[in-house]
Amino acid sequence: MSYQVIPPPASLKKFVRSFWVLENSAADVSQKSFTVMSSGSPGLIFQENPSLFTGFEGEQLPQLFVFGQARKYGQLQGGGNFRTVGVIFEPTALKQVFGLNANELTDQNACISYLTKTSLCEQLLHCTSVEQQVSCLSKFLLAQTHRYNHYNPKLVYATTALQQGKRLADVLRELNLSERSLERLFLAHIGITPILYARICRFQASLSLLRQGGFRSLTDIAYSLGYFDQSHFIRDFKLFSGVSPRIYQRKAIERMPGFPEWELKK
Repeated sequence: MSYQVIPPPASLKKFVRSFWVLENSAADVSQKSFTVMSSGSPGLIFQENPSLFTGFEGEQLPQLFVFGQARKYGQLQGGGNFRTVGVIFEPTALKQVFGLNANELTDQNACISYLTKTSLCEQLLHCTSVEQQVSCLSKFLLAQTHRYNHYNPKLVYATTALQQGKRLADVLRELNLSERSLERLFLAHIGITPILYARICRFQASLSLLRQGGFRSLTDIAYSLGYFDQSHFIRDFKLFSGVSPRIYQRKAIERMPGFPEWELKK
């Protein structure tokens, strides 16, 4: 299985973190279980073969769909030979690109045709290369951003500051906003509360530390990121990933960040 990250054009950097491609052309076509971890970002996915993956409830996923914030981990089932192209949006992008309140898609996905009238799926199917598909997606997303004017610099500052580990109380003071006011903005533009978003950002920071190694213990990670103790860290990690940090270290096969398959052999 191969994974590729493609940076967005300059015109989309306010809205898109990256494009990605996940391909499996190996001889092993057996069904596998994949975990989708909470990432703090919504996204878009195009499946060239829409019948290979099923969603969190065993449902068939649309061929081209947008998904919102995930408040906890979920499991996908899939396998076979496939090529999937995706978009990782900036946290505030659902309102900026599609004009909808982001909380409508929290823990949900929606076929692109439910959000806007477009022939994008057919266009992507007729592309002959990944480069053409990414170019097609870029043109579509850029046109969408011209339809709406929901860019909010305070929200961009807040999400960036929380990603960097700044305390919510400090962010509120710097923006001169009440917690309730920021919460309303987050629910409309991001889909979850600032407190939950900060927890997911902290979980993502712990994932980065686990991938890098070089720490002495889980307690070191817990205290360096502001958890009360190791138990608090493990509880949050399980909520957003489905497993403990130790199980993640030992058994996760993470070819695509945040989308591990699992080695179940002891």
